[in-house]
Amino acid sequence: MTANLVQQSRENRQLRFLHPTKSRTDLPLFIYLPGMDGTGELFHRQVPKLSPSFDIRCLSIPPEDRSDWEELTERTLSLIHRERIQHPDRPLYLCGESFGGCLALQVALRSAQWLERLILINPASSFKQRPWVQWGAALTQFLPQPFYQLSVVGLLPLLASLGRMEQRDRQLLFNAMNSVPQETSVWRMELLRKFAVDESQLQQLQLPTLVIAGQADLLLPSVTEAEYLAKQLPTAAMLVLADSGHACLLEKKMDLHTILQVYSNALPKAALAC
Repeated sequence: MTANLVQQSRENRQLRFLHPTKSRTDLPLFIYLPGMDGTGELFHRQVPKLSPSFDIRCLSIPPEDRSDWEELTERTLSLIHRERIQHPDRPLYLCGESFGGCLALQVALRSAQWLERLILINPASSFKQRPWVQWGAALTQFLPQPFYQLSVVGLLPLLASLGRMEQRDRQLLFNAMNSVPQETSVWRMELLRKFAVDESQLQQLQLPTLVIAGQADLLLPSVTEAEYLAKQLPTAAMLVLADSGHACLLEKKMDLHTILQVYSNALPKAALAC
């Protein structure tokens, strides 16, 4: 019993893949990289429809983890390599949301030859375009703990279109945000402030990519960023979700499986409002 608890505690401190469904090695591999919460648990609404078509993994970043981009990318690549080693020929779809969208870009630039498709959802590569978000991030480190917890509550309406989510998902989002220690939150926001990818790197990324942006994203200028990425990436498509907020994967009407079906064959530059 004690040994099991020690093992579980050790695993919770390591970067790892969660398996939301039973592994199916006969299916394409779908890897989800989460937002700044890092839990990997906020993908649950999309799993039931995706699981008949994909073998799903969700990256889980420990709450205390303060790795830089280089280390996060290396460790994520190591996990992907372990998944591929026994079945190197099966297609691999990489999906990054918000903070995970930045990580997905870093991974794709290093391993495009492994990937079938790249999906970026409200990527936080636009973080530095919102000065007030950066100022708020800078102030966060000075807040006493009770005020920091209150700031998490105040951030929810900016982070999500709450009216488009079920109550339990609103609670899950709050719990996930609250699970990140203040020091880690400050660290990860600083990573976003420093995040940068050269246009020349993007223009050389010959990988079919779908960039999804919520038009009602109040946190980041996701549509503007999607337009920029779709212009730079040679084989990218753009999808604008007219009423969706930043945390759109938790919305009741969001159906990533159907979106991927629509965009599965072509992925030329295009825009479609839903």
